Amino acid sequence: MEPDPAKTGESGAPEKPGIESDPWGLKRAENLICSLQGVLSARVVATGSGEIKEIHVFTRGGTAAKQMVRNVESALLAHLSLAVDHRKISVAQTDEVSPIEVLEEEAVRLRASRRQLVFQKLEVTTLERQRVRFGVRLVLGDVDILNDLESADVPRARLQAAARVALGAIDKALPRGTVDLEGVRIIDAFDRKYAFVGVHIVDGRESWMVTGSCEVTEGEERAAAIAVLDATNRWVHSLL
Repeated sequence: MEPDPAKTGESGAPEKPGIESDPWGLKRAENLICSLQGVLSARVVATGSGEIKEIHVFTRGGTAAKQMVRNVESALLAHLSLAVDHRKISVAQTDEVSPIEVLEEEAVRLRASRRQLVFQKLEVTTLERQRVRFGVRLVLGDVDILNDLESADVPRARLQAAARVALGAIDKALPRGTVDLEGVRIIDAFDRKYAFVGVHIVDGRESWMVTGSCEVTEGEERAAAIAVLDATNRWVHSLL
């Protein structure tokens, strides 16, 4: 591989100012190879004059080694006008070990593929005989989960109902187990108000309590409903 003529002097020696990082364009070749599907890493070894001596490619299983060699040959020729003897290309494959970048990408894809239970809104409707109806909508993927519950129109009952209606919606989404409200309180902390809830989770023969909180910014009842999701989200998402 020859250096870029625009970056060399009459003698052919590179004249870039500063540290010469890639005089023969080896990094370009390595980056190109790494962009091929299934390639985890690549190293191009050149002689002192810039001629390609060896190309080492590390790939995931799934593409035959001979096919990968042809892919590398074609990519170098098409993108860099570089013809390389296939005998200079060696391929190593793995099905078990991946670089940390690949593991991180797979973790992100897994997280994105999981369905998330998300709070959408809480509606309050005034009824006759000093009663109110709470209606909650949660979203699971592209599915709406609705639940409603009536209570007396008094502060404590309203707060309990807002938390219970959210728990009822969560219960509808669960593939197993159930949830129940231990209690809900409005507390003052750090010059702010928070809804604080305790929720019992029952899963098979096991049961335990979890807690959650939400700052009161748009009403105490709404904060109570969101605090319920805060308390249960880790367990719920492990099931979905």
